[in-house]
Amino acid sequence: MTVFQRLRIRSRAAMYSLRGGFLVRPFLIAAFLGFSGAVLSAKEESTPALSAWIPAALFPSRQDPQVAQVILGGIAASTMTVVSIVFAILLMTLTLASTQFSPRILISFVRDRTTQWTLGIFLGTFSYCMAALPAARSLPHPFLPAATVTGAMLLAVVCVGWLIFFINHISQAISVNHIVDRIARETEWVMDEFVPHPREYSQLEMTDMEPAGTEASILSRVSGYIRFVDVDRLLGLARMHHVRVRVERRVGHYVPEGIPLMSVARGERVTEDLALELLAAFDIGPTRTLQQDVEFGVIQIVDIALRAISPAVNDPSTAISCVDQLSRVLIRWVNRAPPRSHLYSPPHVLRVVLPWITLDELLDTAFEQIRHYSASDVAVSLRLLRAFGDIARTAADAALQAALLARARRVVGGCTGRLAEDELAKLRQRLFALESAIGAEA
Repeated sequence: MTVFQRLRIRSRAAMYSLRGGFLVRPFLIAAFLGFSGAVLSAKEESTPALSAWIPAALFPSRQDPQVAQVILGGIAASTMTVVSIVFAILLMTLTLASTQFSPRILISFVRDRTTQWTLGIFLGTFSYCMAALPAARSLPHPFLPAATVTGAMLLAVVCVGWLIFFINHISQAISVNHIVDRIARETEWVMDEFVPHPREYSQLEMTDMEPAGTEASILSRVSGYIRFVDVDRLLGLARMHHVRVRVERRVGHYVPEGIPLMSVARGERVTEDLALELLAAFDIGPTRTLQQDVEFGVIQIVDIALRAISPAVNDPSTAISCVDQLSRVLIRWVNRAPPRSHLYSPPHVLRVVLPWITLDELLDTAFEQIRHYSASDVAVSLRLLRAFGDIARTAADAALQAALLARARRVVGGCTGRLAEDELAKLRQRLFALESAIGAEA
């Protein structure tokens, strides 16, 4: 069972990585088109009627296989040349974009399906031509697979049209507004899967911790970031072995090898097999991912904003766009029920304690660094106040509104002494509007 669970969590992590890379989808497309070329050419040789519908103007002589060889070889060679040039330019463009914005944006580019389909179609056309090429032969009897060659010519036309579409797509995709919007959408998808239910502010979660005797620490066997936790598996193991598991670090945190990852109450029941099964419920790797890590999406947007407001770049418009997208993400988060940190099975029997990122921590990650480094920029500071106001208006919790108001006051306080008096007046005016709106709702 330990091996099965370990394979299960590893296969999930592998599928997440491969689904968003340049391996699985392009390979499947290339393999399908290559297989189609081989099957079609073989079928055409066994069934000559398949090529009867091909116009004679395309292939006046069906007894000259060199025509097919030239066409298939030319399409294959030109396709690979275009792939080499286009993707070399693409990688150079992504390198420059990562330098200007953030190296973490490469993750979203690698997961771009249009780029994956482009690579797959070009490589698939090459595979199709190479698979069909052996059928065009002069010995022992001349054979020209007319239908197969016609299919290669149609694929070449598709490649030309797709290349134009791809160039237009990538020219828009490297725009910073599109980059930030894509990161925000991916973060929202994580929320929709991870915290799908609306928040109920009146609902309280039981957190009583009955004494459980001795505790045994389970050390991490590898170093890396916690990327995914199989919560159902942890709960099932804790119920099966009648123990209580307390996870020490949350998703997104780095765990060095040899550091406690979990503490298990009733430690005398912890065996080596149980420890391995519990560790198998965690996906730990060298980089953070968006499987359960909402904070990672926020960090990517914050990185772009901080790079934009740095003195070397001085691009407040980009920082403002980032603040707008951060407010969009936070509005969705504050209106979703937070993930349960205390899991019971059966009811009133605490089995698993999981630390998840709190709303205050996510607000700190999203806005505190931007607030600090934009203290001398009135445009970004004004947009921060607007973001706090937008979030406060969608939240029904008075405590959250008060926390947002306190953050807004810190924005104005941090700008005092760094901005001119007329600029501070604009900030105070917006802060007063926020205070009035929150007071009216209260």
